[in-house]
Amino acid sequence: MKDLTFGTILAVFEEIFGRGLFWTMVVAAVVVTVAYVYVLIRDHSISWRKFLLAQLSMPVGSVAAIWFVLAMTNSKLSNLGGPVDIIVFLGIAGVGAIGTAILVYTIQSLIRPRQ
Repeated sequence: MKDLTFGTILAVFEEIFGRGLFWTMVVAAVVVTVAYVYVLIRDHSISWRKFLLAQLSMPVGSVAAIWFVLAMTNSKLSNLGGPVDIIVFLGIAGVGAIGTAILVYTIQSLIRPRQ
């Protein structure tokens, strides 16, 4: 694997998660992103109360993302091999935390719109 191309990355993710689950996650991410942008345009500002509640959900999203990847790859924390694995896990945790915060903020804003 000399060249790291976009097609190679897609193939690896499809192999890890399965084709159906991977593309379902991609579609879900696009839907949540579009809904988040819609909420920001509709409200013209960020509700700091909703933002705080979304931030409080970030640790849950971080742990859930790590657990999900460990479950999908049939791995354990004891399988971590070195610093690169720790960096990848921190990246997974960060993406899970940010994604959960965006999801929670969007759901709150769609359920209880700004008055």
